[in-house]
This record gives sequence, structure tokens and C-alpha cells, in this order.
Amino acid sequence: MSVTIRKHESVDGVYRVQTRIGETHLATKNLVKGVSVYGEKLVTFRGAEYRVWNPYRSKLAAYIQKGATTLPIRESSSLLYLGAGSGTTVSHVSDIVGTGGKVFCIEFAQRVLRELVDSLCDKRPNLYPVLADARFPEKYPSFVTKTEGIYCDIAQAEQAKILADNAELYLGSGGRALIAFKARSINVALDPKEVFRKEIKVLKDRGFEIKDVQRLEPFQLDHAMVLATYE
Repeated sequence: MSVTIRKHESVDGVYRVQTRIGETHLATKNLVKGVSVYGEKLVTFRGAEYRVWNPYRSKLAAYIQKGATTLPIRESSSLLYLGAGSGTTVSHVSDIVGTGGKVFCIEFAQRVLRELVDSLCDKRPNLYPVLADARFPEKYPSFVTKTEGIYCDIAQAEQAKILADNAELYLGSGGRALIAFKARSINVALDPKEVFRKEIKVLKDRGFEIKDVQRLEPFQLDHAMVLATYE
């Protein structure tokens, strides 16, 4: 693939890949050169390798594509990742924070965490996998330090409460959080707009200042991403 790559205009650590036929894709600089994590395309430009980031596969990429101007994730930063899954988005977060950063990956499903460890953690020393339930943050202080940011992507009810409970223990004042609300996981009977309104109110009541709200259609149906600062 013949490409031109430039830094994203507003989000640190993210790039835009422009092909000769006019296509544009998001990408991150590959921390583990030569390794594709989930079948994504690898492209080389001026001696560096980049991994194409599909917004239909990653809610974080969808948020960036919808107009994010900043993230609680940057080079050498520390992040608590709630709901790490098998590693699609985690791998791109790992690229962004680089060798000087730390990503504490909380995942409840043992099989899924094993996939994350086998596919990513051996090659990416900035990932710290933790088998735990994000609903009970008091159970993993031995494995997680205070962080500068939290990214929450969990398919459970009370998503805002879970984020706030973790922020009380692991996010310092002025730290930032990003949460992907999944309306159908919270209340399938309510209109998604009402679900998001109620969850955002929980965040405000728990000491968060809302900085940005974005619906993620067409990339992710009935999802919204909320960026907030913890006061």
C-alpha cells in the first residue's frame, strides 16, 4: 500500500493514513514492529511502521473519528483500562502510551484475559493484565497504582457507578476519564438518549465535570462516548 502519513490534527499519538486512491484511515505507530494484532493492515512510511485502526472494530477509534479533540491517553501516561477484552483497542492504547507508559488491563473473563496475555502482554511490557471484576475496585489495589486516566468499556449495568467507584481509588484529582456507554447493556427498554442522560447525571453527582459527549453512530449503534474530568 502506497501511503502518506501525518499526525492527527488534535489527538496526540494518533495518525492519519492517506492512500493514493484517496482513502483515509486512523492509525497508531506500531510498538512491536512487524506484528499485526487482529489482522489490521501494517503500513510503512519513512522507516516507521503503523497499524490501521478501524472505527467499526474499536469504540475509541470511532470516538476519534467522530471528532475527539483530546484523550486521557498520551505518551508515557498511566491508564486504568476497565473491560480490556482480548486486546483490539488495548493494543492501540499500548502503541500510544509507548514504552514509558503503563496500561492496567482489568478483565473479568478468565478465557478472554488469557487471550490478551497470550497475544499481547508477552510482547508489550507496558500492559499489566489483572483478572478482576471492575465492580469491586477495592479488590485489586495490589496490582494497580494511581493513574492519570481511566478508560471504561464494560457491557454491564451501572456503568457510570463502576467508573466512579474506580476513580475514587485510582484516579487523582484533575484526572480524566473516558467511558463508552452501551445503552442496550444498561437498560434495553429505555430510549438510548434517556439512558445516556441518566448515566451522565451519575457521573456529575459523583464529582465528574463533563467535557464532551459524542454518539458513535454509524460506527457503533446505540453507543455514546463521554469524556470527563474528575474533580
